Amino acid sequence: MDILLAHAYFLHADPHELKVMKPYPPLGILHLSSYLKRAGFSVGVFDSTFADITAFEELLTAQRPSVVGIYVNLMTKFNALAMMRMAKAAGAWVVLGGPEPPYYAREYLERGADVVVRGEGETALEALIPYLIAGGRRELDAVAGIAFLNDDGALVETAPRPMMADLSANPWADREAIDIGRYMQTWKAHHGMSSVSVIQARGCPYTCTWCSHSVYGNTHRRRTPADAADELLWIKERYNPDLIWYADDVFAINHRWFFEYKRELEQRGVRIPFECISRADRLNEDVIRALAEMGCFRLWNGSESGSQRILDAMKRKVDAADVRAKTRLLKQYGIETGMFIMLGYDGEEIADLEETVAHLKESNPDIFLTTVAYPIKGTPFYHQVEDRIFSDRPWDQRSDRDLQIAGRRSRRFYSFATRWMVSEVALHRARLNGGASPARMLKLAASARLGRIGMALTQHEIVRAP
Repeated sequence: MDILLAHAYFLHADPHELKVMKPYPPLGILHLSSYLKRAGFSVGVFDSTFADITAFEELLTAQRPSVVGIYVNLMTKFNALAMMRMAKAAGAWVVLGGPEPPYYAREYLERGADVVVRGEGETALEALIPYLIAGGRRELDAVAGIAFLNDDGALVETAPRPMMADLSANPWADREAIDIGRYMQTWKAHHGMSSVSVIQARGCPYTCTWCSHSVYGNTHRRRTPADAADELLWIKERYNPDLIWYADDVFAINHRWFFEYKRELEQRGVRIPFECISRADRLNEDVIRALAEMGCFRLWNGSESGSQRILDAMKRKVDAADVRAKTRLLKQYGIETGMFIMLGYDGEEIADLEETVAHLKESNPDIFLTTVAYPIKGTPFYHQVEDRIFSDRPWDQRSDRDLQIAGRRSRRFYSFATRWMVSEVALHRARLNGGASPARMLKLAASARLGRIGMALTQHEIVRAP
């Protein structure tokens, strides 16, 4: 085997996801698999989702791949480090890709990786694999888009590799390389419906300061509408899922493409209910009506904050009032609405949190998810606060989520703020919709009040650097 492609997410080791149970296949390495197979390489895929790490070690022993490529993000870092060690012990060259390794290239390389891919992996691996198989790390500086350590231990980062211009020239994701049925059965057992994911575009051209662009850059490239529709028809005929998840960063970003894609699906008689992510500024009534006609049952909106001051600081290029208006319009067309809310962005004050609660009450999304901002290395947000970042853990034992920012309010404060926000909005919704029992109303009111009291008691707790 020339290369074994793997990711490092193990579902049964994730207590949170075990409650949610909405796993999706690793589309990134499945696209790599189909591309490299077409290029003539012998390719294996280790899908870690339903496996455990011992299965990876057993596969290495049985298959003895020349190269092991591992996709890594900040959530899978620790598993990836362990898998790297196993691959090296099995005598394989180790290549890492994904959003995490490029900005920590030296750290990963010093811990045993041979090469880090910077950017898209298809053409980089196509060029890299023959070098590794033939002669190891010699002359790797001829391969664009990678990082490695030379014989003197110096970090070498080769010239950037051009992004792939024609995505429809690539084969579809190699879904047959893994057990898609296992994913669909898991969804069916826990949610009564099966789901399959697909990606029709790569990259996001927007400038949100906290978002990483380490793989696709600030580009946006789309497959042709016909190619995208052909794949969805094949998915329908091959798997017949109840739902589709569009994994694009911003679905319907290009209106001409979107309406043409809709027509292509209609010509093929394909209509599968779907869920997607978009932005308020890319939605209008025509687009929302078309989404509903296509079967969109839920749309996630990256709201982040109800404070325009914070949105502008994030360079979100979105208007909070427009987010509220588009959320109401989506609901009018029968589309469920979801929002992502970020607390703790640099400079946020209690008044901004209050604006966000008011924003949520007014827009009344069906669901919203919260997170506390953390600096991902390589992002503008990271650079903005870099001189205040610290951690009490060594690199091997922490991810970017564990980084602390001196001068920010404490984690206790944001725990109380999250409790207040979630409970206050839920209480408002219960009052608005009716039907909640008096006991439920009292519980929500008490939780919101406790959150607010906690905020008051901890608002002066400031993170201090050691």
